[in-house]
Amino acid sequence: MNTTTAPESAVDPRRFKSFAEFYPFYLTEHANRTCRRLHFAGSTLSLLCLVALVVTLNPWWLLAGVLVGYTFAWVGHFGFEKNKPASFKRPLYSFMGDWAMYRDIWLGKVKI
Repeated sequence: MNTTTAPESAVDPRRFKSFAEFYPFYLTEHANRTCRRLHFAGSTLSLLCLVALVVTLNPWWLLAGVLVGYTFAWVGHFGFEKNKPASFKRPLYSFMGDWAMYRDIWLGKVKI
């Protein structure tokens, strides 16, 4: 048995019937501070790409925003949190969770 990686979560994110039920689970999947910091950085850069899209009307900024956001998040999960992103099983709730956590970081409810 390989003990260098964390065991997969016993909770299946597909079991949640609402985002309100899902979000506390989402936060447990982001217990590592570096992972949260990477999510925050990726989300901020994604927003900057969105601004660039609006200013330049260049659609490549949309692709750049998606790529930078998910790259930072996945580095956080695979490199630091040692888990699979919930976006693999609950993409919409995970996307909503990213922005709820981003808001909660700004509000001081989640520490980075």
